[in-house]
Amino acid sequence: MYDVAVIGGGIVGLATALALTREFPRLRLAILEKEGRVATHQTGHNSGVIHSGIYYKPGSHKARLCVEGARLMVEFCEAHGIRYERCGKVILATSEAELPRLQVLYERGIANGVPGLSMIERDRLRTIEPHAAAIRAIHSPTTAIVDFTEVAAAMEAALRAAGVEVLTGRRITRVIRGADGLSLCSPNHESRARKVINCAGLYSDVVARLMGAPTTVQIIPFRGEYHLIRPERRDLVRGLIYPVPDPEFPFLGVHFTRTVHGEVEAGPNAVLAFAREGYTFGRVRPGELAATLRYRGFWAMVSRYWRTGTYEIYRSVRKAAFVRALQRLVPDIRADDVSPGGAGVRAQAVAPDGSLVDDFSIVTAPDAIHVLNAPSPAATASLAIGRHIATLARDCFGLT
Repeated sequence: MYDVAVIGGGIVGLATALALTREFPRLRLAILEKEGRVATHQTGHNSGVIHSGIYYKPGSHKARLCVEGARLMVEFCEAHGIRYERCGKVILATSEAELPRLQVLYERGIANGVPGLSMIERDRLRTIEPHAAAIRAIHSPTTAIVDFTEVAAAMEAALRAAGVEVLTGRRITRVIRGADGLSLCSPNHESRARKVINCAGLYSDVVARLMGAPTTVQIIPFRGEYHLIRPERRDLVRGLIYPVPDPEFPFLGVHFTRTVHGEVEAGPNAVLAFAREGYTFGRVRPGELAATLRYRGFWAMVSRYWRTGTYEIYRSVRKAAFVRALQRLVPDIRADDVSPGGAGVRAQAVAPDGSLVDDFSIVTAPDAIHVLNAPSPAATASLAIGRHIATLARDCFGLT
């Protein structure tokens, strides 16, 4: 019988377990991961950016936990010898119409305490990103890049050294409550725990419903497709180059990202995936797709965002449209400079009215804590999220 079982071995689940071991060192703790290894899905398929905290509404969980989490992530990397690079980031306003939104982002970043943030004009931009085009930009010199799978591996090693059991192949299909705790059943195993923390990512709502949690949101998966810039043209991008995002849509738009492995990625878009782990267009799970189509929040979302969604699909299937979006930021990029790369899937919680849940969403019950919405910047914020959940666990579970 474990004192606490964390469901999900992504970076949020690992960071939560780390925080629990540090806060409650006598706790008997296990991580239950459905795959054969940790960090297989969202953690292993993101852009590797340690976000600085510019985008998020002041006072929100994202704003507070991203800024704190970025600091903690850098400290963790330095303590564990994980390479990271403060390559910096620019957010470009390419038209007069985007200037008010750029100003709002700048004010948010200042309010959130993002270090070193500045508003820059064309001449200054040319010294930072010579090939970028904008009439004004935000410069965030502290934005960094890292390989989050390396971070997750270091977290797993630290947890195992602390005596935490990391159990793989544990896809939870049934939860049975008993007098002294919960039985967490997977096809070939059963684990028992007094309390549960649900960090199941793309399946967080499924696990919450298995446990009878009062949640109305549903995870809708969005695939983000990347292209790679060919090696001879990587000098077009020195760091990170982003557009001013659409304020009505919680995605950051197609952008350029340099990786710690020396590559330059372009993307991602945001198209509906036909499976919760639908990393390719042809990956379809009929039951999961049917569940999406049955959800009234999905159709309410379509009615709200059909124009944006249609454009995202068009840009997915037409390379020329994807390249045109890139050329708004870096005019010298050409179609033969880019080739298809990998893809990730964002677990986006959608409310019954069709609104996309923007902030992190964590709900509590006497025997469970459910992380129901933790998209970007959750990897950046993971260590801060873990600390926050450990505090909730102390209060909700009576841990000492």
